[in-house]
Amino acid sequence: MTSDLPDMRASDAERERIAERLRDAVAEGRLDMDEFGERLDAAYKARTRGELEPLVRDLPAPDGGPTPLAAAPASGTVDYGRRIGQPATSKGAFAFWSGFGRKGTWTVARRFTAVALQGGGEIDLRDADFEDRDTVIRCFTLMGGIQVTVPPDMHVDVRGFGFMGGFGEAGSGGDPDDIAPGSPRVTVTGFALMGGVGVERKLRKADKQRLKEARRRGRLEKGDDGGAPEVRP
Repeated sequence: MTSDLPDMRASDAERERIAERLRDAVAEGRLDMDEFGERLDAAYKARTRGELEPLVRDLPAPDGGPTPLAAAPASGTVDYGRRIGQPATSKGAFAFWSGFGRKGTWTVARRFTAVALQGGGEIDLRDADFEDRDTVIRCFTLMGGIQVTVPPDMHVDVRGFGFMGGFGEAGSGGDPDDIAPGSPRVTVTGFALMGGVGVERKLRKADKQRLKEARRRGRLEKGDDGGAPEVRP
């Protein structure tokens, strides 16, 4: 069966369902251990549904029908619809010979202004809520620095300018396919004079933990930890 959406991003839950089908297949004798290890490794590395489907195309589903890829939402999927439209808890931040931080669970105002004068600041949007889908974060630094951290699945546009300093974006996540449906549209703008404003994409802590667990399970099932491969009937 050919997927209707082969280029749609694969979720953690979809990868795990494919891994479970592979475990069943090796237990039933349909796959040998070499095939199992190769397919399992490919499943955990897959980025799209189109990469997952061929791994089980020649295997029967538990009910005899096609293997469903979208039967349940991903455990790591962020529901941005519920995180937009909340009352703002902070509209700005200021640091003079000191520092400020906005991170964890907080609600960003639709217009947020941050100023650092010979100081520093941290703005972390990975677990933040948003007052409005269109959010503008204005950062101004003088001999100081501001670090803006965003998740890979968020739409971010960086438009600031640096003079004798820097204003830019680093890290992964530039691929449009990484952007989650309903993501807020965040614009980071402003000016850095003899200082810097950095915008960096990093995974959320929960996503890092899920990825770590998935890799650990993959190593155990392939026997890379020195023991026999784990096969669950």
